[in-house]
Amino acid sequence: MKYKVVLKQTDEGYSVNCPGLPGCWSQGATEAEAIGNIRDAITEYKAAVAQTLVGEDVREVDVAD
Repeated sequence: MKYKVVLKQTDEGYSVNCPGLPGCWSQGATEAEAIGNIRDAITEYKAAVAQTLVGEDVREVDVAD
């Protein structure tokens, strides 16, 4: 699955967030490190959401772009 991320250069390196996942952000000294870190953050975010849904009646829907 692909997620759009927003990358911003800062004085310390790079800040990156995923607008589709509120509160999901990371940073890195280089652009490559920041992208790798947000990839990990997205994985952890999805795992945390999945944990909150255990035992719930969850459905999936298709949405056209």
